[in-house]
Amino acid sequence: MVMFKTSRVETTPIDGQKPGTSGLRKKVKVFKQPNYLHNFVQSTFYALTEQKVRGATLVVSGDGRYFSKDAIQIIIKMAAANGVRHVWVGQSGLLSTPAVSAVIRERVGADGARATGAFILTASHNPGGPTEDFGIKYNMENGGPAPEGITDKIFENTKTIKEYLIAEDLPNVNISSIGVTSFTGPEGRFDVDVFDSASDYVKLMKSIFDFESIQKLLSSPKFTFCYDALHGVAGAYAKRIFVEELGAQESSLLNCTPKEDFGGGHPDPNLTYAKELVAQMGLGKSNSADEPPEFGAAADGDADRNMILGKRFFVTPSDSVAIIAANAVEAIPYFSAGLKGVARSMPTSAALDVVAKHLNLKFFEVPTGWKFFGNLMDAGLCSICGEESFGTGSDHIREKDGIWAVLAWLSILAYKNKENLNGNKLVTVEDIVRKHWATYGRHYYTRYDYENVDAGAAKELMAYLIKLQSSLSEVNQIVKGVRSDVANVVHADEFEYKDPVDGSISKHQGIRYLFEDGSRLIFRLSGTGSEGATIRLYIEQYEKDPSKTGRDSQEALAPLVDVALKLSKMQEFTGRSAPTVIT
Repeated sequence: MVMFKTSRVETTPIDGQKPGTSGLRKKVKVFKQPNYLHNFVQSTFYALTEQKVRGATLVVSGDGRYFSKDAIQIIIKMAAANGVRHVWVGQSGLLSTPAVSAVIRERVGADGARATGAFILTASHNPGGPTEDFGIKYNMENGGPAPEGITDKIFENTKTIKEYLIAEDLPNVNISSIGVTSFTGPEGRFDVDVFDSASDYVKLMKSIFDFESIQKLLSSPKFTFCYDALHGVAGAYAKRIFVEELGAQESSLLNCTPKEDFGGGHPDPNLTYAKELVAQMGLGKSNSADEPPEFGAAADGDADRNMILGKRFFVTPSDSVAIIAANAVEAIPYFSAGLKGVARSMPTSAALDVVAKHLNLKFFEVPTGWKFFGNLMDAGLCSICGEESFGTGSDHIREKDGIWAVLAWLSILAYKNKENLNGNKLVTVEDIVRKHWATYGRHYYTRYDYENVDAGAAKELMAYLIKLQSSLSEVNQIVKGVRSDVANVVHADEFEYKDPVDGSISKHQGIRYLFEDGSRLIFRLSGTGSEGATIRLYIEQYEKDPSKTGRDSQEALAPLVDVALKLSKMQEFTGRSAPTVIT
């Protein structure tokens, strides 16, 4: 057994290591700077209690993006030096973010060990490669992202760090082969366990969904299916679940080989970046001669996000979570005893609120960031939750879960078609959505993203919008000057959240303008980019009249869009005449 020594290496603080809502994300060249990753990892170890480090079991894996393999070896050496007993690594360093959460919560080692946390190496939906993005975040023993109390401590530690611990003489571990490699250090044995990336996650999915009913749907000659992993880590699960377990054709999988640079693409499952899937589903600019599949879905780099499409039909993430919640009890065995409650992030449309009211469910509106849902779930208050940014999930883990959302939709389709698989026409994705609108009303919704805006200009715009809120009469004067057919603003504020579980307060979570007809304008600075600032503008209008729920979304929202851009002076502040992405 190889022996290793622990070294204490002097270092100095590096500016800018403040984790955002989903960890620390920067360009690869930043992470490759001397001591950059080391400082952040050691600061994380210092932020944790001793029993979560010494003698503990940690998961270290990610979405396989460029620099992951180097980072895994560095973290293994630092974990050994800090007294960690086991490090668990998904084969080839691959584990989706939802699978990491599942492994923390479900996996038991050969000696009975359970993980107390994880370093997840991902920048989620951001591009990968030598000139692109890398990221790291820490998840806790409940499988969810570290709460602000921990991330604040990590950041404080990065500002005062003087040394880090590392086992420099520990040889690199072969992470491409399954098996345990053991070493001996000053505190005894240290094991690195490389395990199959998919097994624990597949087992969990099979305990939640009725795979047999989904299999019947997928085997129907009338049902066609397409899944695009955008060359992210979802590819490591797609073949196992959709082909081997559910019997889909392998030809129905697109871009399912994980690549360090995501094949040169942007692994963000939306109508702009999932071009190949969008074209196949009949939603591209040019109409293909081929008949589109009945159902299509895409994942992001770390497989926690999802996009759901029907034939020539886009399902907004806000509608998706509402429809899953409305159908979960009858269509998904895991929820057969009923839902504990539902929750959405503040910028997500109020479609879920209407379902909660209709079904008499507990409902929560939280800031953006999955950790807020985790608190509710740990307290038994929430079963299903979602974000407008293509994140949907449930209390089976403490992260959003892209493949779970796809299986939820396939379960609903299987349930709606169980008597109909041999009939003339299947109930489609579009049928389900339109029936939902007829029952609950429709929340017309769009999001404008202005990416890599000058950070100073973005802050000035937000400050202007807050100042404007002090006089609603002035706001309504501007609104009516732009469009007389838009309702009055009745409330404007900066969203603040008091957690009902731990009482913690989160301030400055987005600027809201609420209209008397239920419409909303939300402005937020996003923390998920690696450079500049991203301004997100959310525009929502509620329509109860069933004769008006079939309009084109952009057409229905045009008056509110006009108001939002003029009210915020978007072009004046940012110099941008159009958003980078419209969702």
